[in-house]
Amino acid sequence: MNAATVLMLVILILGIVGRSNVVAAAAAIMLLIHFTNLQRLFPIIERRGLEMGLLFLMLSVLVPFAAGRVPVKEIFKCFISIPGLIAIVSGAVATYMNGKGLDMLQHAPGLMIGLVIGGIIGIVFFGGIPVGPLMAGGIAAILMHFYQMFR
Repeated sequence: MNAATVLMLVILILGIVGRSNVVAAAAAIMLLIHFTNLQRLFPIIERRGLEMGLLFLMLSVLVPFAAGRVPVKEIFKCFISIPGLIAIVSGAVATYMNGKGLDMLQHAPGLMIGLVIGGIIGIVFFGGIPVGPLMAGGIAAILMHFYQMFR
């Protein structure tokens, strides 16, 4: 049993113990791919997995709009109410941070390990939800920027 298999088993167990079906399922799928000799899928998943995940996340968010469950009046409230404007600004800031996270991960892919471990800790011990390493990368990029400014 190699180190990668052991690591996936540990992540699987942490996902089960932490009651995070997403983490447990992801680790189980990686183990399944590994044990069925389908490792040629790893580069495809690595290259396109983030896009596929974001696509399904956006699809799930857009369902209420597509199903007509969000009235047009409610949508326009976003532009004239303080909570709506705060939500718009928050969405813009989060998207900006996600972009910074992607840039950081492209230039320092080794940091992904820390983001994954931190994500697992957040899920298992704090009841967090693993929506992706981009936001964590964005937060890390901003914190590293401040660290570099003040060291």
